[in-house]
Order: sequence, then C-alpha cells, then structure tokens
Amino acid sequence: MANINKPHPKLYVMDNGRMKMDKNWMIAMHSPATIHNPNRPAEFVEFPIYTVLIDHPEGKILFDTACNPNSMGPEGRWAESTQQMFPWTASEECYLHNRLEQLNVRPEDIKYVVASHLHLDHAGCLEMFTNATIIVHEDEFNGTLQSYARNQKEGAYIWADIDAWIKNNLQWRTIKRDEDNLDLAEGIRVLNFGSGHAWGMLGLFVQLPDTGNIILASDAIYTAESYGPPIKPPGIIYDSLGYAATVEKIRCLAKETNAQVWFGHDAAQFKKFRKSTEGYYE
Repeated sequence: MANINKPHPKLYVMDNGRMKMDKNWMIAMHSPATIHNPNRPAEFVEFPIYTVLIDHPEGKILFDTACNPNSMGPEGRWAESTQQMFPWTASEECYLHNRLEQLNVRPEDIKYVVASHLHLDHAGCLEMFTNATIIVHEDEFNGTLQSYARNQKEGAYIWADIDAWIKNNLQWRTIKRDEDNLDLAEGIRVLNFGSGHAWGMLGLFVQLPDTGNIILASDAIYTAESYGPPIKPPGIIYDSLGYAATVEKIRCLAKETNAQVWFGHDAAQFKKFRKSTEGYYE
C-alpha cells in the first residue's frame, strides 16, 4: 500500500528580472529587409529571466542561476557592449540569493545545481553554490573554459563569472555526449539536449504528482514561437542542425509523456506561471 504521508516535491518558479535584446537574437532573421522595405527597423524585446527550485525529499535541486547581481553598471562584470546589447533589470528581491532567502533556503542547502548552459543569464550565480554538485554538459564546460583561456571575445560568457567559479572551487559533474536521462532523484531526470543554442545544453524532466510532467527546456527553446512548428532557430546559435534535432526530441518526449514544455524566455508563458512568492507546483 502506498505511503500517503510520503513527502512530495515542490517546484518553485523564481522571478529573476527582465532582459532586453534585439529580437533577431531570439528569432533569427525574423524581420528581414526586402526590396520594398530596405531599412526595416530592428525590434528591442523584453523577456523574463527565471530559475526553478525543486524542494525534493532527496535534496534540493536548482535549475539555472540567472544573472549575477554585479552584472550591470560602470563597475559591472559585463562588458559595456554586452550591457548595451543585453541590458538586465532586476529589483534586489529578484536577485537569486534573495529569492532563495524568501523560501528560507540558503545556497549551502542546495544539493544539485543543473546548469542548462553557461551563458550570462543562466550561470551568473553559480559561484554561490560551493556545497552543491554543479551539473553541466561536458562540451559546454570545455568550450567555455577554452574560450576563457584563449581570452576570446566575451559575448554570452562572462570572464568575471568564470573567475569566481574557479576561485570558489566548485564541484563540477560533467555530462558526456552519450549520457542521457540521468536520474537525479525520484521523478527528476537530467535530459541531454546536446549542441544547438550553445556547445552543450541540458534540461530537466520533472514528474509531479498533481501538476503532471514538465520539461524544463531552457534556451533549447526560447519561446513558443521558436517551438513552432515551424521551428524558428535563434540568432545566438552554435549548431543549427543540432538545434532542430533537439526541438524535435523535446516535441516527441512531450507527446509521449503528456508533458508541459517550459520555454527559456517566453514572456506570455512566464506571466501564467505561479511564482515562488505566490506558491508552488506539486
């Protein structure tokens, strides 16, 4: 007989502010110039930055870590050009450590941090989680550290963030290309999305007793418009064939398991989420 007192996981959606960028980064060539409209204007769009905390009986799991609170401004970690292209705005309550504190969670309480990838808006606070196992795709880890070591153009990877990861001696667990569906805890699996938007992308498959199944896709799929069909790849992309294959993999998995797909930066979808200040999913 099932134990009716068995604790259920609780999933919290934490609002970590807003970012803006040219929509062409989000949907590649979404508005190309034509002979009749040779100077079609660019569109600067705003979208949410969010992280997910799963308070699981087997240990707390954090999916992504948003932007570092010290990213913006004249003394900020991000280059001036990055701040102008991808400006991030967040009140102090939106900072990840404050969102966790609102839930009475300390960074040292986190058992696993799953880094979907290591871009500035997903890996900015990794340095705080010195007790956790940081799970990241091996290709993403290798590519990021190689570009850092070669001092290549910073772009979506922030050198000051990486400095802090190294200084704080984080405990990394890298997922190899041929590893997939890794059990983290009962009802929680790490999904290997491979290369696409970045060198190596990870997602989470979450089974909740009441809510049902959720696929946390992160930037493997930016928005519902990206998802399609037809698939619309982003302007920030490493492997376009890998990107399309990943979207179809997610679509098949969602259909097979009757799962919701939570996109990385969909403003309309995010608006409907129950935020951590309002409650949780279970």
